[in-house]
Amino acid sequence: MSSTEYRDLGRALCIITGASRGFGRTIAWNMSRLVKPGSALVLVARSGDDLRALQAELAESEAGRVGLVVECVVADLGQADGLEAVVRRSQDSFSEDIDHIILVNNAASLGDVSRYVKSFTNMAEVDSYLSLNVTSSLCLTASILQAFPQCPGLRRTVINITSLCALQPFRSWVLYCTGKAAREMIFRVLAEEEPDLRVLNYSPGPLDTAMQMVARSRTADPTVRKSFSDMFAQGQLLTCEDSCAKLMKVLLDDNYTSGAHIDIYDL
Repeated sequence: MSSTEYRDLGRALCIITGASRGFGRTIAWNMSRLVKPGSALVLVARSGDDLRALQAELAESEAGRVGLVVECVVADLGQADGLEAVVRRSQDSFSEDIDHIILVNNAASLGDVSRYVKSFTNMAEVDSYLSLNVTSSLCLTASILQAFPQCPGLRRTVINITSLCALQPFRSWVLYCTGKAAREMIFRVLAEEEPDLRVLNYSPGPLDTAMQMVARSRTADPTVRKSFSDMFAQGQLLTCEDSCAKLMKVLLDDNYTSGAHIDIYDL
């Protein structure tokens, strides 16, 4: 019997960014199975077709048949109007029966890994990357916390999907490493400032996704590129489902230190 059986995340409003594919899509499916009837998922991504396909699948699932509300927001989180659309849809999806707000900051991009630090002289290019990968996470989180302030009977959880790259430098991955490190510090500070909030930095490990394909084919540094190729060749990449199951158990157990960096290999 699974240790997560007979437990749930409550009657929740779950806001998941980058939900159309990969790890974000898997999170949406797993959360749909762990929330009580009357819950709502707000799925956010730039890819409208993939997002609507997921919405349709969830609507036809067991959770959908017993009342799970699934909303889509097709938005670029690097733009102010995209953030505003997510907040509005989240507010519209909230009901007085909701007892748990869960925000999953999953959306991210790899950036150009085909170059080294000394080639990044274009400020607009770097600003654009940081806007999507850092600024949007901070501003969306702040906006959701303001829209749903702390009150009796309401739990609030913020999850940041992080990486080993937040802690360790990878040659030719300056944008990704910088973005992940900055983003993780945002949520560590948030945990210090908001003791009533549950904050988790979850590192899902090397996942078998499209991002890994890019890493194997475009990484400039030969040693780093070979390490990714070797993990793939040796079957060491993790499935999104296996990693997400570990994340769900962490959330259900709810005994982590708020703001902590938890790596799948620590579980």
